[in-house]
Amino acid sequence: MPLLTWKLMWEVMERGGVVSLLENSLKNNRLPNAYLVCGPEHVGKMTLALDIARALNCNQPNAPCGQCPTCHKISTGKHPDIMVFDLLSARMKEKDRDRENRVKEIGVEVVDDIIHFSSLPPYEGRYRVMIVDDAEQLSPEAANRLLKTLEEPEERVIYILLTVSEKLVLPTIASRCQKLELRPLPVGDVEKYLINRGVPLERAHLLAHLSRGCLGWALNAAADEFVLEERKERLDTILSIITAGIGTRFEYAARLAGRFGDDHRAVMEELDFWTTWWRDILLVKSDARDHVTNIDYLPTLSELAAGYSLTQIRSFIGKLQDAVSQLKLNASPRLVLEVLMLHIPGRNIK
Repeated sequence: MPLLTWKLMWEVMERGGVVSLLENSLKNNRLPNAYLVCGPEHVGKMTLALDIARALNCNQPNAPCGQCPTCHKISTGKHPDIMVFDLLSARMKEKDRDRENRVKEIGVEVVDDIIHFSSLPPYEGRYRVMIVDDAEQLSPEAANRLLKTLEEPEERVIYILLTVSEKLVLPTIASRCQKLELRPLPVGDVEKYLINRGVPLERAHLLAHLSRGCLGWALNAAADEFVLEERKERLDTILSIITAGIGTRFEYAARLAGRFGDDHRAVMEELDFWTTWWRDILLVKSDARDHVTNIDYLPTLSELAAGYSLTQIRSFIGKLQDAVSQLKLNASPRLVLEVLMLHIPGRNIK
């Protein structure tokens, strides 16, 4: 198993050799013109992208030093040669504010900005770095326009695309990038990091498990009480729906379906909560409690696990996965979610 890599000059905390690969590329001056950074939400993709930007432009011997004016400007978003483009950029392009929340993809207007800034020589640093977050949200037209730019890159410009999965990016774009994959960290490493940052032991233990190895989520939750409050509300909703009648379940499905058009990512996150919850029930039922995510709900999970068979639990997890796949294929959200509600298994209460 690869050793954990965490160097003070690199802010990203990872295992798998990504930092070593980057250091070798910098040392030998063999840089690709584009990177594709893949990994789950909050695993550290943006941190790594900014690390690359610092490493390319820092003038200190052990770049990125993290302390010089250049590194500081990049960290605070004030360096003129480092640009970040994402869904927010797409929404800011909309002149009609009433349409702002309906922008669900990165369009050609944003890519035109990328092309424009790429055409300019570095203003202050050695390289211009164009970071595209949410790269899977590029519209087909925008993706093809960006592809042409990657095929004929400008000198001293590095493109860094961030995505949750390589499969969600246009294959021809992915083929022109060097892939850097960030994997979740071991829960124990996240817990140690939080404790070293002053998080109390019990809270660090909980957050490390809930993070599922994504340090960014754990740090955010440690700093913002609302994260755990929102999680509790979601789990309370799941518990109420599990025991509710079909009418209440269908009302819930209708609410989720109504949100899907405006914020499909939020609905997918909700379904991820469902999947994690039922996975925890399966782990408790299988006497594998050490691997449970929602460790603060163990009594409730144990009570629920006692009322279901392994077949019921596994079957419903499969239905959840089917629902996610169907929604990604643009099936009717209302129909998909209503069918899912019909498949919630009944408990065998003794």
